[in-house]
Amino acid sequence: MEARNKKIDDWFAMIKQGQLVLPRFQRHEAWRQAQVVGSLENILRDPPLPIGALLTLEVGDKELFHSRPIVGAPETGGKVMLHLLDGQQRMTALWRSLTGDYRRDGIDVVVKLIPDEEDGEGALDDEAIDAPKVEILKRWDRKGVLQPVWANDPVTMFEEGYMPVALLCPGAQGEASLEAWEDALDDAKLLTKALTKRVSALRQRVSSYNIPFLSLSSTTGRDTALDVFIKMNTSATPLKDFDIVVAQLESATGDSLHDMVEDLVASVPAARDFGRIEDIILSVAALLMERPPLKKTYLDTSYGDEFGSVWDRLKHGFKHGIAFLRSEAILNEQCLPTEVAVYLTCALWADVPEHGFDNGGNARTLIRKALWRACYTNRYGKTSATRAYADYRILRDMVAGKADPGCELFDEVFNPLPAKEEMVLAGWPGRRDRLPRALLATGLRRSALDFADGASITPDNFHGREFHHLYPVGVLSGDRADEKVNRALNCALISWTTNRKVGAQTPSHYIANRAAKASLGENVVRQRLESHLIPYDALIGDEYDGFLMARAELMHADMINLCDGASPQ
Repeated sequence: MEARNKKIDDWFAMIKQGQLVLPRFQRHEAWRQAQVVGSLENILRDPPLPIGALLTLEVGDKELFHSRPIVGAPETGGKVMLHLLDGQQRMTALWRSLTGDYRRDGIDVVVKLIPDEEDGEGALDDEAIDAPKVEILKRWDRKGVLQPVWANDPVTMFEEGYMPVALLCPGAQGEASLEAWEDALDDAKLLTKALTKRVSALRQRVSSYNIPFLSLSSTTGRDTALDVFIKMNTSATPLKDFDIVVAQLESATGDSLHDMVEDLVASVPAARDFGRIEDIILSVAALLMERPPLKKTYLDTSYGDEFGSVWDRLKHGFKHGIAFLRSEAILNEQCLPTEVAVYLTCALWADVPEHGFDNGGNARTLIRKALWRACYTNRYGKTSATRAYADYRILRDMVAGKADPGCELFDEVFNPLPAKEEMVLAGWPGRRDRLPRALLATGLRRSALDFADGASITPDNFHGREFHHLYPVGVLSGDRADEKVNRALNCALISWTTNRKVGAQTPSHYIANRAAKASLGENVVRQRLESHLIPYDALIGDEYDGFLMARAELMHADMINLCDGASPQ
Protein backbone atom coordinates (compact mmCIF):
# COMPACT_ATOMS: atom_id res chain seq x y z
CA MET A 1 0.00 0.00 0.00
CA GLU A 2 1.30 3.44 -0.96
CA ALA A 3 0.40 6.85 0.49
CA ARG A 4 0.22 9.71 -2.02
CA ASN A 5 -1.45 13.07 -2.73
CA LYS A 6 -3.48 14.43 -5.61
CA LYS A 7 -4.76 17.94 -6.15
CA ILE A 8 -8.52 18.49 -6.51
CA ASP A 9 -7.81 19.56 -10.09
CA ASP A 10 -6.30 16.14 -10.80
CA TRP A 11 -9.09 14.24 -9.04
CA PHE A 12 -11.72 16.11 -11.07
CA ALA A 13 -9.87 15.42 -14.31
CA MET A 14 -10.00 11.68 -13.51
CA ILE A 15 -13.72 11.88 -12.69
CA LYS A 16 -14.49 13.71 -15.96
CA GLN A 17 -12.61 11.10 -17.97
CA GLY A 18 -14.26 8.16 -16.18
CA GLN A 19 -10.96 7.06 -14.65
CA LEU A 20 -12.14 7.36 -11.01
CA VAL A 21 -15.37 5.49 -10.22
CA LEU A 22 -17.18 3.88 -7.32
CA PRO A 23 -17.62 0.14 -6.85
CA ARG A 24 -21.35 -0.55 -7.10
CA PHE A 25 -21.50 -1.96 -3.57
CA GLN A 26 -20.77 1.51 -2.15
CA ARG A 27 -23.78 2.96 -0.36
CA HIS A 28 -25.36 6.13 -1.69
CA GLU A 29 -24.98 9.70 -0.47
CA ALA A 30 -25.30 10.06 3.29
CA TRP A 31 -23.66 13.37 4.19
CA ARG A 32 -25.67 16.17 5.78
CA GLN A 33 -25.46 19.71 4.44
CA ALA A 34 -23.29 20.79 7.38
CA GLN A 35 -20.68 18.20 6.40
CA VAL A 36 -20.62 19.49 2.82
CA VAL A 37 -20.17 23.06 4.07
CA GLY A 38 -17.46 22.02 6.53
CA SER A 39 -15.32 20.33 3.89
CA LEU A 40 -15.52 23.30 1.53
CA GLU A 41 -14.64 25.76 4.30
CA ASN A 42 -11.58 23.67 5.22
CA ILE A 43 -10.43 23.83 1.60
CA LEU A 44 -11.07 27.57 1.12
CA ARG A 45 -9.38 28.49 4.38
CA ASP A 46 -5.86 29.93 4.33
CA PRO A 47 -4.02 28.10 5.74
CA PRO A 48 -6.23 25.12 4.81
CA LEU A 49 -7.37 22.28 7.05
CA PRO A 50 -7.49 18.57 6.13
CA ILE A 51 -10.69 16.86 5.04
CA GLY A 52 -9.40 13.30 5.45
CA ALA A 53 -7.70 10.72 3.29
CA LEU A 54 -9.15 8.51 0.56
CA LEU A 55 -8.64 4.82 -0.10
CA THR A 56 -8.43 3.64 -3.69
CA LEU A 57 -7.94 0.34 -5.47
CA GLU A 58 -5.87 0.38 -8.63
CA VAL A 59 -7.56 -1.28 -11.60
CA GLY A 60 -5.52 -3.56 -13.83
CA ASP A 61 -6.71 -5.12 -17.05
CA LYS A 62 -10.13 -5.89 -15.57
CA GLU A 63 -12.25 -4.29 -12.84
CA LEU A 64 -12.66 -6.52 -9.78
CA PHE A 65 -16.10 -5.06 -9.02
CA HIS A 66 -19.00 -3.58 -10.96
CA SER A 67 -18.68 0.19 -10.89
CA ARG A 68 -20.68 3.40 -11.30
CA PRO A 69 -19.75 7.08 -11.68
CA ILE A 70 -19.84 9.50 -8.77
CA VAL A 71 -23.27 11.17 -8.57
CA GLY A 72 -23.53 13.88 -11.21
CA ALA A 73 -20.41 12.75 -13.09
CA PRO A 74 -20.61 11.83 -16.79
CA GLU A 75 -20.61 8.23 -17.95
CA THR A 76 -17.75 8.43 -20.41
CA GLY A 77 -16.96 4.78 -20.96
CA GLY A 78 -13.31 5.66 -20.48
CA LYS A 79 -10.67 3.33 -19.09
CA VAL A 80 -11.17 2.96 -15.34
CA MET A 81 -7.96 3.51 -13.39
CA LEU A 82 -9.11 3.65 -9.75
CA HIS A 83 -12.01 2.39 -7.62
CA LEU A 84 -12.77 4.73 -4.71
CA LEU A 85 -13.19 2.37 -1.74
CA ASP A 86 -13.34 4.98 1.01
CA GLY A 87 -14.02 8.72 0.77
CA GLN A 88 -17.07 8.57 -1.48
CA GLN A 89 -19.00 11.09 0.62
CA ARG A 90 -16.19 13.67 0.54
CA MET A 91 -15.51 13.34 -3.17
CA THR A 92 -19.23 13.36 -4.05
CA ALA A 93 -19.78 16.50 -1.96
CA LEU A 94 -16.88 18.28 -3.66
CA TRP A 95 -17.91 17.22 -7.15
CA ARG A 96 -21.59 18.07 -6.78
CA SER A 97 -21.02 21.42 -5.05
CA LEU A 98 -18.26 22.66 -7.36
CA THR A 99 -20.08 21.57 -10.54
CA GLY A 100 -23.43 23.00 -9.37
CA ASP A 101 -25.08 19.56 -9.41
CA TYR A 102 -26.84 20.13 -6.08
CA ARG A 103 -29.25 22.42 -7.95
CA ARG A 104 -31.10 19.22 -8.90
CA ASP A 105 -31.84 18.75 -5.20
CA GLY A 106 -33.18 22.27 -4.80
CA ILE A 107 -30.11 23.88 -3.22
CA ASP A 108 -27.28 26.16 -4.28
CA VAL A 109 -23.92 26.20 -2.51
CA VAL A 110 -22.60 29.76 -2.19
CA VAL A 111 -19.55 31.56 -0.80
CA LYS A 112 -20.10 34.64 1.32
CA LEU A 113 -18.04 37.40 -0.27
CA ILE A 114 -19.19 40.25 1.94
CA PRO A 115 -18.79 39.29 5.63
CA ASP A 116 -21.19 40.36 8.35
CA GLU A 117 -20.05 43.56 10.01
CA GLU A 118 -19.87 41.93 13.40
CA ASP A 119 -17.77 39.04 12.07
CA GLY A 120 -15.08 40.82 10.08
CA GLU A 121 -13.19 39.12 7.27
CA GLY A 122 -11.14 36.89 9.55
CA ALA A 123 -13.98 35.82 11.89
CA LEU A 124 -11.27 34.14 14.00
CA ASP A 125 -8.93 35.39 16.70
CA ASP A 126 -5.88 35.05 14.48
CA GLU A 127 -6.05 37.87 11.93
CA ALA A 128 -3.62 36.00 9.64
CA ILE A 129 -6.26 33.33 8.98
CA ASP A 130 -8.59 33.90 6.05
CA ALA A 131 -11.66 31.73 6.52
CA PRO A 132 -14.41 32.37 3.93
CA LYS A 133 -17.86 31.17 4.87
CA VAL A 134 -19.85 28.71 2.78
CA GLU A 135 -23.64 28.52 3.00
CA ILE A 136 -26.43 26.34 1.64
CA LEU A 137 -29.14 28.30 -0.15
CA LYS A 138 -32.46 26.48 -0.43
CA ARG A 139 -34.33 27.02 -3.70
CA TRP A 140 -38.01 26.44 -4.46
CA ASP A 141 -40.46 27.11 -7.26
CA ARG A 142 -43.27 29.62 -6.96
CA LYS A 143 -45.50 30.02 -10.00
CA GLY A 144 -42.67 29.09 -12.35
CA VAL A 145 -40.10 31.41 -10.76
CA LEU A 146 -37.25 29.98 -8.71
CA GLN A 147 -37.06 31.50 -5.22
CA PRO A 148 -35.40 33.49 -3.72
CA VAL A 149 -35.53 35.65 -6.82
CA TRP A 150 -32.28 37.50 -6.04
CA ALA A 151 -30.33 34.24 -6.42
CA ASN A 152 -31.36 33.92 -10.09
CA ASP A 153 -29.07 36.72 -11.25
CA PRO A 154 -25.32 37.05 -10.59
CA VAL A 155 -25.62 40.80 -10.01
CA THR A 156 -28.38 40.65 -7.40
CA MET A 157 -26.72 37.66 -5.75
CA PHE A 158 -23.47 39.63 -5.53
CA GLU A 159 -25.36 42.58 -4.07
CA GLU A 160 -26.59 40.20 -1.36
CA GLY A 161 -22.94 39.36 -0.68
CA TYR A 162 -22.67 35.91 -2.33
CA MET A 163 -21.15 34.11 -5.28
CA PRO A 164 -21.82 30.51 -6.45
CA VAL A 165 -19.15 28.10 -5.25
CA ALA A 166 -19.32 26.54 -8.75
CA LEU A 167 -17.24 29.51 -9.99
CA LEU A 168 -14.32 27.90 -8.17
CA CYS A 169 -14.57 24.58 -10.04
CA PRO A 170 -11.20 23.60 -11.52
CA GLY A 171 -10.91 23.36 -15.29
CA ALA A 172 -12.78 24.73 -18.27
CA GLN A 173 -16.27 24.46 -16.70
CA GLY A 174 -15.33 26.73 -13.82
CA GLU A 175 -13.46 29.14 -16.09
CA ALA A 176 -16.47 29.52 -18.39
CA SER A 177 -18.80 30.12 -15.44
CA LEU A 178 -16.42 32.66 -13.95
CA GLU A 179 -16.07 34.54 -17.25
CA ALA A 180 -19.86 34.84 -17.59
CA TRP A 181 -20.14 35.98 -13.96
CA GLU A 182 -17.43 38.63 -14.33
CA ASP A 183 -19.01 39.90 -17.56
CA ALA A 184 -22.34 40.35 -15.78
CA LEU A 185 -20.75 42.22 -12.90
CA ASP A 186 -18.64 44.31 -15.27
CA ASP A 187 -21.77 45.39 -17.17
CA ALA A 188 -23.27 46.44 -13.83
CA LYS A 189 -20.09 48.41 -12.95
CA LEU A 190 -19.49 46.12 -9.94
CA LEU A 191 -16.35 44.27 -11.03
CA THR A 192 -13.17 45.52 -9.37
CA LYS A 193 -9.53 44.45 -9.42
CA ALA A 194 -9.78 43.52 -5.75
CA LEU A 195 -12.77 41.27 -6.44
CA THR A 196 -11.06 39.62 -9.42
CA LYS A 197 -7.97 39.01 -7.31
CA ARG A 198 -10.06 37.60 -4.45
CA VAL A 199 -11.96 35.12 -6.63
CA SER A 200 -8.76 34.10 -8.43
CA ALA A 201 -7.14 33.32 -5.07
CA LEU A 202 -10.09 31.18 -3.98
CA ARG A 203 -10.01 29.27 -7.28
CA GLN A 204 -6.30 28.61 -6.79
CA ARG A 205 -6.92 27.29 -3.27
CA VAL A 206 -9.46 24.81 -4.60
CA SER A 207 -7.52 23.54 -7.61
CA SER A 208 -4.23 23.15 -5.73
CA TYR A 209 -5.69 21.64 -2.55
CA ASN A 210 -4.03 18.28 -1.88
CA ILE A 211 -6.19 15.31 -0.87
CA PRO A 212 -4.08 12.43 0.45
CA PHE A 213 -4.94 8.86 -0.46
CA LEU A 214 -3.83 5.33 0.21
CA SER A 215 -3.79 3.05 -2.78
CA LEU A 216 -4.16 -0.73 -2.93
CA SER A 217 -2.26 -2.15 -5.88
CA SER A 218 -3.97 -3.83 -8.81
CA THR A 219 -2.62 -7.18 -7.57
CA THR A 220 -4.87 -6.98 -4.48
CA GLY A 221 -7.44 -9.78 -4.47
CA ARG A 222 -11.21 -9.23 -4.36
CA ASP A 223 -11.59 -10.72 -0.88
CA THR A 224 -8.77 -8.61 0.53
CA ALA A 225 -10.11 -5.39 -1.00
CA LEU A 226 -13.61 -6.16 0.26
CA ASP A 227 -12.34 -6.99 3.74
CA VAL A 228 -10.44 -3.68 3.92
CA PHE A 229 -13.54 -1.80 2.72
CA ILE A 230 -15.82 -3.38 5.35
CA LYS A 231 -13.38 -2.87 8.22
CA MET A 232 -12.76 0.78 7.36
CA ASN A 233 -16.45 1.52 7.04
CA THR A 234 -17.53 -0.28 10.20
CA SER A 235 -14.99 1.53 12.37
CA ALA A 236 -16.08 5.10 11.61
CA THR A 237 -19.52 5.50 10.03
CA PRO A 238 -20.96 1.99 10.32
CA LEU A 239 -22.28 0.26 7.23
CA LYS A 240 -25.81 -1.06 7.33
CA ASP A 241 -26.20 -4.84 7.15
CA PHE A 242 -27.49 -4.48 3.60
CA ASP A 243 -24.39 -2.56 2.50
CA ILE A 244 -22.16 -5.38 3.70
CA VAL A 245 -24.23 -8.02 1.92
CA VAL A 246 -24.07 -5.92 -1.26
CA ALA A 247 -20.28 -6.05 -1.05
CA GLN A 248 -20.20 -9.74 -0.18
CA LEU A 249 -22.48 -10.73 -3.05
CA GLU A 250 -20.53 -8.71 -5.57
CA SER A 251 -17.30 -10.26 -4.35
CA ALA A 252 -18.71 -13.80 -4.45
CA THR A 253 -20.68 -13.73 -7.70
CA GLY A 254 -20.01 -10.47 -9.49
CA ASP A 255 -23.75 -9.68 -9.31
CA SER A 256 -25.00 -6.27 -8.18
CA LEU A 257 -27.55 -6.53 -5.39
CA HIS A 258 -28.66 -2.97 -6.14
CA ASP A 259 -29.64 -4.08 -9.65
CA MET A 260 -31.39 -7.16 -8.26
CA VAL A 261 -33.42 -5.03 -5.83
CA GLU A 262 -34.41 -2.62 -8.60
CA ASP A 263 -35.60 -5.59 -10.64
CA LEU A 264 -37.62 -6.88 -7.69
CA VAL A 265 -39.25 -3.51 -7.04
CA ALA A 266 -40.08 -3.16 -10.74
CA SER A 267 -42.00 -6.45 -10.60
CA VAL A 268 -43.51 -5.90 -7.11
CA PRO A 269 -43.75 -2.10 -6.57
CA ALA A 270 -45.95 -2.55 -3.47
CA ALA A 271 -43.04 -4.16 -1.63
CA ARG A 272 -41.74 -0.69 -0.77
CA ASP A 273 -44.97 0.08 1.10
CA PHE A 274 -44.10 -2.32 3.92
CA GLY A 275 -40.94 -0.72 5.29
CA ARG A 276 -37.30 -0.66 4.28
CA ILE A 277 -37.28 -3.22 1.49
CA GLU A 278 -33.56 -3.92 1.88
CA ASP A 279 -34.10 -5.14 5.44
CA ILE A 280 -37.09 -7.26 4.41
CA ILE A 281 -35.02 -8.86 1.64
CA LEU A 282 -32.23 -9.76 4.06
CA SER A 283 -34.70 -11.37 6.47
CA VAL A 284 -36.51 -13.38 3.79
CA ALA A 285 -33.23 -14.56 2.26
CA ALA A 286 -31.95 -15.66 5.68
CA LEU A 287 -35.05 -17.79 6.28
CA LEU A 288 -34.79 -19.34 2.82
CA MET A 289 -31.18 -20.25 3.64
CA GLU A 290 -32.50 -21.78 6.89
CA ARG A 291 -30.79 -19.20 9.07
CA PRO A 292 -32.17 -16.74 11.63
CA PRO A 293 -32.54 -13.18 10.27
CA LEU A 294 -29.87 -11.69 12.54
CA LYS A 295 -26.89 -9.39 12.03
CA LYS A 296 -24.59 -12.32 12.80
CA THR A 297 -26.09 -14.16 9.83
CA TYR A 298 -25.68 -11.21 7.46
CA LEU A 299 -22.04 -10.62 8.43
CA ASP A 300 -21.11 -14.24 7.74
CA THR A 301 -19.30 -14.26 4.39
CA SER A 302 -21.14 -17.44 3.37
CA TYR A 303 -24.41 -15.50 3.48
CA GLY A 304 -23.28 -13.43 0.50
CA ASP A 305 -22.01 -16.56 -1.23
CA GLU A 306 -25.42 -18.27 -0.93
CA PHE A 307 -27.59 -15.24 -1.59
CA GLY A 308 -27.84 -15.73 -5.33
CA SER A 309 -28.98 -19.34 -4.88
CA VAL A 310 -32.23 -18.28 -3.13
CA TRP A 311 -32.96 -15.20 -5.23
CA ASP A 312 -35.51 -16.76 -7.60
CA ARG A 313 -37.44 -18.25 -4.67
CA LEU A 314 -37.26 -14.91 -2.89
CA LYS A 315 -38.74 -13.04 -5.87
CA HIS A 316 -41.57 -15.59 -6.10
CA GLY A 317 -42.19 -15.20 -2.38
CA PHE A 318 -42.34 -11.42 -2.61
CA LYS A 319 -44.71 -11.48 -5.56
CA HIS A 320 -47.24 -13.72 -3.84
CA GLY A 321 -46.53 -12.72 -0.24
CA ILE A 322 -47.10 -9.00 -0.76
CA ALA A 323 -50.27 -9.70 -2.77
CA PHE A 324 -51.48 -11.96 0.06
CA LEU A 325 -50.82 -9.30 2.74
CA ARG A 326 -52.84 -6.77 0.75
CA SER A 327 -55.69 -9.25 0.27
CA GLU A 328 -55.75 -9.67 4.06
CA ALA A 329 -56.13 -5.85 4.45
CA ILE A 330 -52.59 -5.36 5.71
CA LEU A 331 -52.12 -2.74 3.05
CA ASN A 332 -48.85 -1.08 4.03
CA GLU A 333 -46.51 -0.30 6.91
CA GLN A 334 -49.16 1.85 8.66
CA CYS A 335 -51.39 -1.22 9.02
CA LEU A 336 -48.57 -3.56 9.96
CA PRO A 337 -48.76 -5.05 13.48
CA THR A 338 -45.28 -6.63 13.33
CA GLU A 339 -42.49 -6.67 10.76
CA VAL A 340 -42.26 -10.45 11.19
CA ALA A 341 -45.60 -10.68 9.40
CA VAL A 342 -43.99 -9.44 6.18
CA TYR A 343 -40.83 -11.49 6.00
CA LEU A 344 -42.39 -14.68 7.39
CA THR A 345 -45.27 -14.45 4.90
CA CYS A 346 -42.98 -13.81 1.92
CA ALA A 347 -40.65 -16.65 2.93
CA LEU A 348 -43.57 -19.10 3.25
CA TRP A 349 -44.98 -18.14 -0.16
CA ALA A 350 -41.56 -18.65 -1.76
CA ASP A 351 -42.10 -22.39 -2.15
CA VAL A 352 -45.82 -22.41 -3.02
CA PRO A 353 -46.14 -23.41 -6.71
CA GLU A 354 -47.44 -20.79 -9.13
CA HIS A 355 -50.52 -22.89 -9.94
CA GLY A 356 -50.88 -25.06 -6.87
CA PHE A 357 -54.69 -25.57 -7.08
CA ASP A 358 -55.70 -27.52 -3.96
CA ASN A 359 -52.20 -27.36 -2.52
CA GLY A 360 -52.22 -23.62 -3.12
CA GLY A 361 -55.53 -23.31 -1.29
CA ASN A 362 -54.21 -25.31 1.65
CA ALA A 363 -51.09 -23.14 1.73
CA ARG A 364 -53.23 -20.00 1.74
CA THR A 365 -55.21 -21.24 4.72
CA LEU A 366 -52.09 -22.18 6.67
CA ILE A 367 -50.27 -18.92 5.87
CA ARG A 368 -53.37 -16.92 6.84
CA LYS A 369 -53.39 -18.71 10.18
CA ALA A 370 -49.69 -17.99 10.72
CA LEU A 371 -50.03 -14.36 9.61
CA TRP A 372 -52.88 -13.46 11.94
CA ARG A 373 -51.45 -15.33 14.91
CA ALA A 374 -48.21 -13.43 14.35
CA CYS A 375 -50.28 -10.23 14.51
CA TYR A 376 -52.46 -11.10 17.49
CA THR A 377 -50.16 -13.02 19.85
CA ASN A 378 -47.04 -12.00 21.77
CA ARG A 379 -45.00 -14.71 20.04
CA TYR A 380 -42.69 -12.21 18.34
CA GLY A 381 -42.42 -9.62 21.07
CA LYS A 382 -38.90 -10.63 22.09
CA THR A 383 -36.20 -12.60 20.26
CA SER A 384 -38.47 -12.30 17.24
CA ALA A 385 -35.80 -13.30 14.70
CA THR A 386 -34.93 -16.63 16.32
CA ARG A 387 -38.58 -17.45 16.98
CA ALA A 388 -39.54 -16.59 13.40
CA TYR A 389 -36.75 -18.87 12.19
CA ALA A 390 -37.94 -21.76 14.38
CA ASP A 391 -41.55 -21.31 13.23
CA TYR A 392 -40.60 -20.92 9.57
CA ARG A 393 -38.85 -24.29 9.43
CA ILE A 394 -41.95 -26.07 10.73
CA LEU A 395 -44.46 -24.02 8.75
CA ARG A 396 -42.50 -24.51 5.51
CA ASP A 397 -42.81 -28.27 5.91
CA MET A 398 -46.51 -27.96 6.71
CA VAL A 399 -47.05 -25.84 3.58
CA ALA A 400 -45.28 -28.60 1.61
CA GLY A 401 -47.80 -31.11 2.98
CA LYS A 402 -45.50 -32.85 5.44
CA ALA A 403 -46.62 -33.99 8.87
CA ASP A 404 -47.31 -31.31 11.49
CA PRO A 405 -44.85 -31.73 14.37
CA GLY A 406 -46.47 -28.85 16.24
CA CYS A 407 -45.69 -25.18 15.72
CA GLU A 408 -45.30 -23.09 18.85
CA LEU A 409 -46.93 -20.12 17.09
CA PHE A 410 -50.17 -22.12 17.17
CA ASP A 411 -49.85 -23.15 20.83
CA GLU A 412 -52.78 -21.60 22.69
CA VAL A 413 -51.12 -22.09 26.08
CA PHE A 414 -47.82 -20.34 25.35
CA ASN A 415 -49.22 -17.87 22.81
CA PRO A 416 -52.86 -17.15 23.69
CA LEU A 417 -55.05 -14.82 21.64
CA PRO A 418 -56.23 -11.63 23.38
CA ALA A 419 -59.52 -11.61 25.24
CA LYS A 420 -62.28 -9.10 24.44
CA GLU A 421 -61.40 -7.08 27.52
CA GLU A 422 -57.82 -6.74 26.26
CA MET A 423 -59.12 -5.52 22.90
CA VAL A 424 -61.17 -2.82 24.64
CA LEU A 425 -58.02 -1.44 26.28
CA ALA A 426 -55.88 -1.46 23.10
CA GLY A 427 -54.51 1.98 22.24
CA TRP A 428 -54.60 4.14 19.11
CA PRO A 429 -53.52 2.31 15.90
CA GLY A 430 -51.64 5.33 14.60
CA ARG A 431 -48.87 4.30 16.98
CA ARG A 432 -46.52 1.39 16.33
CA ASP A 433 -48.27 -1.06 18.66
CA ARG A 434 -49.04 -4.62 17.66
CA LEU A 435 -52.60 -5.19 19.01
CA PRO A 436 -54.05 -1.81 17.89
CA ARG A 437 -52.63 -2.36 14.40
CA ALA A 438 -54.03 -5.92 14.32
CA LEU A 439 -57.49 -4.57 15.23
CA LEU A 440 -57.19 -1.87 12.57
CA ALA A 441 -56.38 -4.45 9.88
CA THR A 442 -59.22 -6.72 11.05
CA GLY A 443 -61.62 -3.78 10.81
CA LEU A 444 -60.48 -3.14 7.24
CA ARG A 445 -60.72 -6.71 6.04
CA ARG A 446 -64.44 -6.65 5.23
CA SER A 447 -63.74 -3.86 2.69
CA ALA A 448 -64.20 -0.88 5.10
CA LEU A 449 -66.59 1.22 2.99
CA ASP A 450 -66.34 4.97 3.46
CA PHE A 451 -69.21 6.37 5.52
CA ALA A 452 -70.16 8.96 2.88
CA ASP A 453 -69.11 7.83 -0.60
CA GLY A 454 -69.26 4.06 -0.01
CA ALA A 455 -65.86 3.36 -1.59
CA SER A 456 -63.97 0.27 -0.39
CA ILE A 457 -60.58 0.69 1.25
CA THR A 458 -57.75 -0.09 -1.17
CA PRO A 459 -53.98 0.45 -1.21
CA ASP A 460 -54.57 3.25 -3.73
CA ASN A 461 -57.01 5.27 -1.60
CA PHE A 462 -55.55 4.39 1.81
CA HIS A 463 -53.55 7.61 2.08
CA GLY A 464 -56.67 9.63 1.32
CA ARG A 465 -58.24 8.35 4.52
CA GLU A 466 -57.73 9.54 8.07
CA PHE A 467 -57.85 7.98 11.53
CA HIS A 468 -61.28 9.00 12.80
CA HIS A 469 -62.59 8.95 16.39
CA LEU A 470 -66.02 7.29 16.18
CA TYR A 471 -66.83 8.94 19.51
CA PRO A 472 -65.22 12.35 18.92
CA VAL A 473 -62.70 13.73 21.39
CA GLY A 474 -64.88 16.75 22.08
CA VAL A 475 -67.85 14.56 22.98
CA LEU A 476 -65.93 12.32 25.39
CA SER A 477 -63.52 14.64 27.17
CA GLY A 478 -62.15 17.30 24.89
CA ASP A 479 -58.64 16.11 25.71
CA ARG A 480 -56.66 14.33 22.99
CA ALA A 481 -54.18 13.10 25.60
CA ASP A 482 -56.88 11.01 27.29
CA GLU A 483 -56.00 7.34 26.72
CA LYS A 484 -59.64 6.33 27.10
CA VAL A 485 -60.49 8.38 24.02
CA ASN A 486 -57.63 6.97 21.96
CA ARG A 487 -58.70 3.35 21.79
CA ALA A 488 -58.29 1.14 18.74
CA LEU A 489 -61.98 0.23 18.88
CA ASN A 490 -62.87 3.93 18.74
CA CYS A 491 -61.05 4.28 15.42
CA ALA A 492 -62.09 3.92 11.81
CA LEU A 493 -60.37 4.96 8.58
CA ILE A 494 -62.59 7.33 6.60
CA SER A 495 -61.94 9.86 3.86
CA TRP A 496 -60.73 13.27 4.98
CA THR A 497 -63.78 14.98 3.50
CA THR A 498 -66.09 12.74 5.53
CA ASN A 499 -63.95 13.26 8.62
CA ARG A 500 -64.31 17.05 8.34
CA LYS A 501 -68.11 16.79 8.25
CA VAL A 502 -68.37 14.80 11.48
CA GLY A 503 -66.94 17.41 13.85
CA ALA A 504 -67.67 17.24 17.58
CA GLN A 505 -71.07 15.55 17.29
CA THR A 506 -72.43 12.51 19.09
CA PRO A 507 -72.51 9.37 16.94
CA SER A 508 -76.30 9.36 16.87
CA HIS A 509 -76.25 12.93 15.55
CA TYR A 510 -73.68 12.57 12.78
CA ILE A 511 -74.93 9.11 11.75
CA ALA A 512 -78.48 10.51 11.47
CA ASN A 513 -77.10 13.28 9.24
CA ARG A 514 -75.30 10.71 7.07
CA ALA A 515 -78.48 8.65 6.78
CA ALA A 516 -80.49 11.71 5.81
CA LYS A 517 -78.00 12.66 3.11
CA ALA A 518 -77.54 9.13 1.77
CA SER A 519 -80.03 8.71 -1.03
CA LEU A 520 -80.51 5.04 -0.16
CA GLY A 521 -81.34 5.73 3.50
CA GLU A 522 -80.32 4.33 6.88
CA ASN A 523 -79.70 0.76 5.71
CA VAL A 524 -76.89 1.92 3.43
CA VAL A 525 -75.17 3.74 6.29
CA ARG A 526 -75.62 0.70 8.49
CA GLN A 527 -73.98 -1.48 5.84
CA ARG A 528 -71.05 0.90 5.50
CA LEU A 529 -70.46 0.96 9.25
CA GLU A 530 -70.71 -2.79 9.60
CA SER A 531 -68.07 -3.18 6.85
CA HIS A 532 -65.66 -1.77 9.50
CA LEU A 533 -66.99 -4.19 12.15
CA ILE A 534 -68.75 -1.23 13.75
CA PRO A 535 -72.01 -2.29 15.47
CA TYR A 536 -74.58 0.22 14.21
CA ASP A 537 -77.05 0.06 17.06
CA ALA A 538 -74.36 0.23 19.74
CA LEU A 539 -72.73 3.21 18.03
CA ILE A 540 -75.88 5.33 17.83
CA GLY A 541 -76.75 4.40 21.41
CA ASP A 542 -74.25 7.08 22.51
CA GLU A 543 -72.92 4.89 25.34
CA TYR A 544 -69.16 4.67 24.89
CA ASP A 545 -68.23 1.72 27.11
CA GLY A 546 -71.08 -0.37 25.79
CA PHE A 547 -70.06 0.42 22.23
CA LEU A 548 -66.45 -0.61 22.84
CA MET A 549 -67.50 -3.99 24.23
CA ALA A 550 -69.99 -4.55 21.41
CA ARG A 551 -67.32 -3.85 18.81
CA ALA A 552 -64.86 -6.07 20.70
CA GLU A 553 -67.38 -8.92 20.31
CA LEU A 554 -67.34 -8.50 16.52
CA MET A 555 -63.57 -8.12 16.33
CA HIS A 556 -63.02 -11.14 18.55
CA ALA A 557 -65.22 -13.34 16.38
CA ASP A 558 -63.37 -12.36 13.19
CA MET A 559 -60.01 -12.75 14.93
CA ILE A 560 -60.87 -16.35 15.87
CA ASN A 561 -61.77 -17.15 12.27
CA LEU A 562 -58.65 -15.51 10.84
CA CYS A 563 -56.35 -17.16 13.37
CA ASP A 564 -57.86 -20.51 12.41
CA GLY A 565 -57.06 -19.79 8.77
CA ALA A 566 -60.63 -19.06 7.73
CA SER A 567 -61.88 -16.02 5.83
CA PRO A 568 -64.72 -14.36 7.82
CA GLN A 569 -68.01 -13.96 5.99
